[in-house]
Amino acid sequence: MATLTVPASVPPVAEDCEQLHKAFEGWGTNEKLIISVLAHRDAAHRRAIRRAYAEKYGKELLRALGDEIHGKFERAVILWTLDPAERDAVLASEEAKKWHPGGRALVEIACARTPAQLFAARQAYHDRFKRSLEEDVAAHVTGDFRKLLVPLVSAYRYDGPEVNTSLAHSEAKILHENIHKKAYSDEEVIRILTTRSKAQLLATFNSYKDQFDHPINKDLKADPKDEFLATLRAIIRCFTCPDRYFEKVLRLAIGGMGTDEDDLTRVITTRAEVDLKLIKEAYQKRNSVPLERAVAKDTTRDYEDILLALLGAE
Repeated sequence: MATLTVPASVPPVAEDCEQLHKAFEGWGTNEKLIISVLAHRDAAHRRAIRRAYAEKYGKELLRALGDEIHGKFERAVILWTLDPAERDAVLASEEAKKWHPGGRALVEIACARTPAQLFAARQAYHDRFKRSLEEDVAAHVTGDFRKLLVPLVSAYRYDGPEVNTSLAHSEAKILHENIHKKAYSDEEVIRILTTRSKAQLLATFNSYKDQFDHPINKDLKADPKDEFLATLRAIIRCFTCPDRYFEKVLRLAIGGMGTDEDDLTRVITTRAEVDLKLIKEAYQKRNSVPLERAVAKDTTRDYEDILLALLGAE
């Protein structure tokens, strides 16, 4: 499901460090060499490169990259080079501090990761920022969004396959009653969405459709301009159909007037080692255009090259 391509025979870490150092030397920077190394190494190998580079050259690799490259290309390379949990911590911090109702990074980190991955991101947040993700979300987010997002990012859900069908039936009714009353931020709605396991939620959403003849997200479209409803729909889609959720994020990022590089970079760097192949298939099916072609049309130069490399383009 990943699009990351790694050589059949990966060079030794020391050789990768030498190649990266070589890319930084002399007049100008060899961006293609940076991409040829970092965009074709998995998370464990990138972690080893960072450690070895610092030991050999006395400088953190991320700082060396930041001194040599800039702009959209720098952001894509830095985010990709980070350990996945550390990357999530950085993305969560950025969104919490500059929070706006249309932000989706916190929802994705809380709902499109496994419970263990979310827990690792929260630990990485502690290590990097010396405080908790929950307290930053609580400090910067307000109103119903705070009521929803603080427990969402604080959750440590059960990750097993077990499902209680009678509970799914009763909680589907609770969700329907509150949605019907437009009590979208009711504590019961938030309790169900922020504490139940993925398997239990999928059973609840299926029961909702069986009992009321349409998906729950259809009832959450009462006001298309309501960002709180859009956030609830995003949470549900991250659990029920993450590939189609991320396809839509990418479509909106590159399909309008101008490009949303933040969304484009975030999705490609966070999903390349997970399910970007499925997202590409969903994009092709929805838009009749390969995702690589759409990205190439909307981006240029080294930024285009790093994204296409992570997409697995030949």
